[in-house]
Amino acid sequence: MTTAALEPVAPAAVRTYTYTAPAHQRYPLTQGVNLWLVTVSVMLPTFMEVLDTAIASVALPYIAGSLSASNSKATWVLTSYLVANAVILPASNWFARRFGRKNFLIICVVIFTVASFFCGAAPSLAVILLARILQGAGGGALQPLSQSILLESFPVEKRSQAMAAYGLGIVVAPVLGPTLGGWLTDTFGWRYAFYINFPVGILAVFMIMRFVHDPPYIKNAKVGAFDNIGFGLLIVWTGCLQVVLDKGQEDDWFGAIWVRWAVAALIFALIGWIWRSWANPRGLVDLHVLKNRNFRTAVS
Repeated sequence: MTTAALEPVAPAAVRTYTYTAPAHQRYPLTQGVNLWLVTVSVMLPTFMEVLDTAIASVALPYIAGSLSASNSKATWVLTSYLVANAVILPASNWFARRFGRKNFLIICVVIFTVASFFCGAAPSLAVILLARILQGAGGGALQPLSQSILLESFPVEKRSQAMAAYGLGIVVAPVLGPTLGGWLTDTFGWRYAFYINFPVGILAVFMIMRFVHDPPYIKNAKVGAFDNIGFGLLIVWTGCLQVVLDKGQEDDWFGAIWVRWAVAALIFALIGWIWRSWANPRGLVDLHVLKNRNFRTAVS
């Protein structure tokens, strides 16, 4: 009787299954959209807004000559834009929570694009100033909205890449602006320095509608009533500050009576706005975030 040799039997291979959640669950804010498509979508309007500021500065002498305005009056083309831009920027958070960040971003891009067209078609200095105010109001919220969308779209370990892309756009636009503005002005005329925003704006609106999504806390946000007094004080102190900084040197600063009155209005409006914002944290700007030492150190 022969005994069969017993050979060791290897245990059956243990199969392990790794569950991978769908992209829209792993990245709920982007809904599975490629992160760099989101980056391009929000960087297009920001790049356009920063680029336009530099282009307008180059085209300013041509604007003055075409509209029969002095160089001093023509500088209001820049000042009016900066004033409107400075007013909207602090209030952008309230508008984003009220209308939805994606919707507000689209509204801002549409306003900026349409205003750019009217700037290019302006027949007089008064019309282009009104269009520039509208353009500044549309462009004021583009940078903070783009930055917040990028930060929340990218996972924590990749946020440095998002901010690098954002910084690249902010740095390149002012460098490219004078060259592009000079070429457009010399080749086609100063009006095309504004018309160039039209196709870019249309593309940006399409990409934002397709690739950008609001987080749940924005969709479900409960905002307080619009703070009319706070917004009025904000308009006064930011507007006075911008006008004094832009025009004060032309009239010997405090040697001009209007500068002294503007600074006085600035101070009183700023104090009133700080008190109003501190007492009403559900208003346009919540200053209570300054209680956070890290945040306070970063902005100081």
